[in-house]
Amino acid sequence: MAMDIKIEQSLVIIKPDGVQRSLIGEIIKRYERVGLKMVALKMVIPSEEQSKAHYMVGGEEWLVAVGEKAAAAYAKKGEKSPYATPRENGLAILAANTKYLASGPVIAMVWQGHQAIGLIRKITGSTEPLSSDVGTIRGDFTLDSYQLADTGDRSIRNLIHASGEVEEAKKEIAIWFSPEEILSYRLIAEQILYDVNLDGILE
Repeated sequence: MAMDIKIEQSLVIIKPDGVQRSLIGEIIKRYERVGLKMVALKMVIPSEEQSKAHYMVGGEEWLVAVGEKAAAAYAKKGEKSPYATPRENGLAILAANTKYLASGPVIAMVWQGHQAIGLIRKITGSTEPLSSDVGTIRGDFTLDSYQLADTGDRSIRNLIHASGEVEEAKKEIAIWFSPEEILSYRLIAEQILYDVNLDGILE
């Protein structure tokens, strides 16, 4: 049986810097405005264990891939990575990201709708705020860059985490929410977005 394309789900986390910058309402508004439906929401201070589990949903492959990406960024700047292997670089990034996510309150959410993952990532912007397009959340509301993060030997502060693909979203959502915390309800706007006919608009 084919999956209902109207109910793709994505995890979104407003990270500690987004909470501290009082951007919660603005961020939620951006996703609501496009027609996505929020089906779960909580404010929590993550433990380091929960934060690490979140970043490690991609396993060893993620560690190596993120380390290779970082090494390429060093090379682009004409520098050599200070780590012997991509995995070591990945472990350093994991430690920085874990510390960052666990540093204060976050807002964890599940958003649902057609192409939710792709839409959210488009609205959110690229990982580096400085190179994010104007009109995206990161492009409009923060100025951090890889260069600035490197000078402080810290994780990049980019306001939001958003799932990258369907299977990743499923694993991430399970870390932050129990099945009972994810609601199923009718949102009136969905009738306009998804119904074949617009019957009932005219009295």
